[in-house]
Amino acid sequence: MSVKLRLTRMGRKKLPFYRIVAIDSKSRRDGKYLEKVGYYNPITVPAEIEIDREKVFKWLERGAIPSDTVNSFLKNKGILLEWDLKKRGLEPEKIEQELENWKKKQLEREKRKEAKLAMEQRKKEQQVKDQEKEEVKEAAKEENAAPEAAASEAEVKDTVQEETSAEEAVKEEAKAGETEQELTTAPEAKDDVKKATDDTETPKAEDTPAEDNTLEEADK
Repeated sequence: MSVKLRLTRMGRKKLPFYRIVAIDSKSRRDGKYLEKVGYYNPITVPAEIEIDREKVFKWLERGAIPSDTVNSFLKNKGILLEWDLKKRGLEPEKIEQELENWKKKQLEREKRKEAKLAMEQRKKEQQVKDQEKEEVKEAAKEENAAPEAAASEAEVKDTVQEETSAEEAVKEEAKAGETEQELTTAPEAKDDVKKATDDTETPKAEDTPAEDNTLEEADK
């Protein structure tokens, strides 16, 4: 029988909880298992992993094959290192010393990781502060620019209004000049019309003697 060390899901929906079990490789994922060797709780921060070393060693001796996930758990716990040292036939004191050295290295690695995360966090916070400062500067610049823009706009408006007033004044002067010219030329035009009318009329006093002469000649 081929045995695997893998996870079997427990818990409720959206609240997963896993058991680490030794199970027949032909069984379904959440089927009946041979033995529980630990558990994995991904909900906690950090995730909680508990493994019984002796039970794992027992199944590894029997040829059990860990799944990728369980293999990473065993590696992070130092169980695979201890298992390798046992297979090499080292004495318990030597194994214990190697495990202590491994734990120290793990602690140093964790400290470097935490320091890196802390540095990145400080960097992000500094970037946020710098961005806030830039936003404040931009806001102040816009506030200072607003009165200048308003003053410039008012100046342009005044200039346009002055130009419009000047144009209207010119138009008014031109209109007044035309009106004055019309008033000046109007009497002269009336005199010309009257004179032309007088020239075309025939005086009645000159017509009367002619008619009298004609009557006298007829009587003779």
